[in-house]
Order: sequence, then structure tokens, then C-alpha cells
Amino acid sequence: MTFGIAILGGGIFAKEEHLPAIKAGSDLKLVAIYSRSLKSAKSLEAGDDVDLYSDDSGAGKRLDDLLARSDVHGVVIALPILVQPEIIRKALKAGKHVLSEKPIAKDVKEAQELVDWYGKEIDSSKVTWGVAENGRFWPEFIYAADLAKSLGRLLQFQVRVHSFTGDDGKYFNTPWRKHPGYQGGFLLDGGVHYVAATRFLLGEKDNTVATASAFTAQLQEHLPPIDTLNATLKTKAGVSGTFSVSFGTTFPRENTYQLAFEKGSIVVEGASCKFRKPGSTAAEEKKFDRVSGVAAEIKEWAAGLKASKLDARQTADEALKDLILLEAMFKSGEQNGAPVTVK
Repeated sequence: MTFGIAILGGGIFAKEEHLPAIKAGSDLKLVAIYSRSLKSAKSLEAGDDVDLYSDDSGAGKRLDDLLARSDVHGVVIALPILVQPEIIRKALKAGKHVLSEKPIAKDVKEAQELVDWYGKEIDSSKVTWGVAENGRFWPEFIYAADLAKSLGRLLQFQVRVHSFTGDDGKYFNTPWRKHPGYQGGFLLDGGVHYVAATRFLLGEKDNTVATASAFTAQLQEHLPPIDTLNATLKTKAGVSGTFSVSFGTTFPRENTYQLAFEKGSIVVEGASCKFRKPGSTAAEEKKFDRVSGVAAEIKEWAAGLKASKLDARQTADEALKDLILLEAMFKSGEQNGAPVTVK
């Protein structure tokens, strides 16, 4: 079966990532696009065989009309953070499978309400809701997470993600990001990727983060309310690690994850994974093609539609756990580093 898919959103990520990924899928057919304005919907340049819908279009060409189409089986939602929960509900109630972009919602309260509503009101055996987190589909992280399972007890970990987001950046220059009406600003919108990647590498059970102590700051005036987060995390087993993310620093650009285990250490940096045995200065390195992970993410979603079961990496519960950890760090920062339990 080929699934008819609609993209809800006409922004940068929808155009550069979702559109080509859907068009490349043999089990998916893009049939419609919705955006708040017709101009935005047209900007995706999806082709004459894709119908366009928008809030400023005439009767029969609005979102409700799209969701009423029997040939639209699923929707990929890439809308502003504050808008998405309402649209997720609307699409699910219309009987459409949903893959919504991260973060799951603006805060844990709203996210938990949405997850609870889905569990009570929607038959997930017939209609599925997944949350897109391409960080869990980066090949270097998949390799590293699998390698970590054979290395024994976790000893410590460090995460450092540093970059400078200028006021001339393409993602910055979207109105809802320039004036965020939600906690964290870029640390919520972008930082949730790095939380997801960290959780993916640590795995579950004893390595789940239980406590967070953090300091936050706004280093750049154009990146409110905060753009920098430095935290110490402690797992259920009592292992401590650090998590440092900044979009406003002048440190050299960095994206590094280090994990030490009793049988060796792993360093994921860029699109490579290095493994060192204890005491060795030589590293075994595995390099990967640099990819966004969205193509693999969409492919797995399509497979899940066929099987009527989501890939575990795309469940709303996983996305909720990402947000719970990130919000715990935000709350600790608001309390001048006081430890916060990650529930």
C-alpha cells in the first residue's frame, strides 16, 4: 500500500528535509501541503500534482478540507512549537497518522496532557502518533549506542555542544524563533536534539538520568530568554556527567559526546565514533557520511505505518522523556543550580 501524505508547515525544515525525504520513499506519496499562508505553501515548490491549502485560501482549501480527504492517510507536522499540539489533536481526531516535529510541546505539563489525551481518546492500533527526533537516527549514534552495550559499567560522561547563532541565521530569522513564547528559546527548539542524543547513548535502566543541577544564562541579547546551559547530571546508578550546550558562545564550534565505561571509552564527534581501550592512546575510529537522519526517520515511519506500529525511537513517550530532562535542567537554572529530580 502507498500512503498519501500531507506536510503541515511551509518552513525551512519542511522544505529542505521533509519534502525530499517523503518524495524519496517508495511507500509514501505526497499529495498535499498546508501552511498558514498560500505563499508559504507555494515556497516548498512540491510540484503541480501536490494540492496546496492555507488559512488565506478560499473555501475548500483550508486545513479542515485537507484533513477530510480520504486519500490523506498521514501528516508530517512541522509548525511553530506553540501551534503544534492543537494541530496534532485535530489531525488525530480526523483519523490521520501523525509524525510531529520535536519538541513534543512547549513544556512538560502540556506534553503530558497531550500524551494522556492520545492514550484515552485515540485507538493507537488504528491511528498512530509519533514525534520526529532525527537525533536518534544519526548513524554514528546508532553505532555508538550499540557498541556501548558491550563495554560494561558506565563510569562518567560529558556532552559539549557549542555554536554561535547570529541574528543573520536562517533559522533565527523566523518570527516565532526571534520572539519565543516558550521556555528555553533555542535551547528548547534545538537543545532537545542533544538531550535526545545523550539519552540514546546512555540507554535505559540504571543509566537513566535521575537528578539535574544546572546553571543557565543569556549571553546574546538576540537569543532570549536563555541561550546557554551548563549542567551536572546524575544517573539512577549514581554516575555523574556533564551536559554543556550553548547557542550564544564564542567557543569554537563543537558537537562532542564522551562516555567512559569499564572496558573502554567512546567519543562521538561530528560524523565519527572513536573507541579506546583502557590505558590506550590509540583509537579505533569509524567514520560515517554526514546526514541529517530525516530520510531514515521518514523511512522508518513509513515502515511503521505498514506494520501499524511505530519504531520505538518515534514514540511520544520517548519525546516526553526528552522534554522532562530538559525542563528539569531549565528549572534548576531558575533556582541557581539547585538539584532537581528528573521524574
